[in-house]
Amino acid sequence: MADDSAPPRTYREEAHAIHARDVHFDFSGVPMHYIPGEVLATHVTNVMHLVLPEGERAMAACLAEALPYIDDERLREEVTGFIGQESMHAGSHEGARRHLQSIGLDVESYVAKVAWLVDRVLGGHGLTGRAEQEWLKERMGLFAGMEHFTAVIGEWLLESKVLEELGMDPTMLDLVRWHGAEEVEHRSVVFDAYMHVDGGYARRVRTGLLASGLLLPLFVVSTAYLYRKDPSPAKGRFWGQQFLSATVRGVIPSFTTFFTEMPRYLRPGFHPSQLGSMDNALRYLAHSPAARG
Repeated sequence: MADDSAPPRTYREEAHAIHARDVHFDFSGVPMHYIPGEVLATHVTNVMHLVLPEGERAMAACLAEALPYIDDERLREEVTGFIGQESMHAGSHEGARRHLQSIGLDVESYVAKVAWLVDRVLGGHGLTGRAEQEWLKERMGLFAGMEHFTAVIGEWLLESKVLEELGMDPTMLDLVRWHGAEEVEHRSVVFDAYMHVDGGYARRVRTGLLASGLLLPLFVVSTAYLYRKDPSPAKGRFWGQQFLSATVRGVIPSFTTFFTEMPRYLRPGFHPSQLGSMDNALRYLAHSPAARG
């Protein structure tokens, strides 16, 4: 199935095994605005609970479809561990979403729309033969591009001190940092799987640009929806002003990330192992309250 023009690639990341961790989060005491005084920043974080569960299930399904085409045993192990981690991410964020729904943030209709969109854009579509293989490669390229951004944001979540300084609810802070740490931990897996089954640079460029073009508007539209649905009378009138303020103060990652990261991802010699610090990720995962509890 690999692109004949691409050189053969052997998976060599021997030092660390990816595996799903059995984590537990108790959201019962989490308030609506769990970053105190930061309504908009709270809802930027909430996008993870709305969008990620469906997207990560689609990604796990895509990688499971790719497994028969991966004949490198070490890479197969990493892909299998990745699928387990993505499933755990989806379930954990879904738990947070159900809690927020129970305290008044009505998001069910939007979640249904996201699920429909993910299925239409990233589903298998029941294709067979050559068309099925080409669409699988295309989806893997898209997911590799998306994983680049989740790894960059994961690195930001691990290194940023501002959320802790603002008094973010400890359970939600642990959720996003645990997730961010695992995004850094498995940052290379989808890229390496894509390179194994296809490896075409033209497809990597096309799908990387498309991934950036899909994620940014989805984050903006989802944040605006959440802000509008927020039942609190004290949330303020202008979410755009709060967005700019939170960006300038470093409370949320800059939206320019979706543009500034593209040149790095599109370099012919790029590999995700160049991102972030694996040591920082593993150190957090060793001490995460949810992972330890």
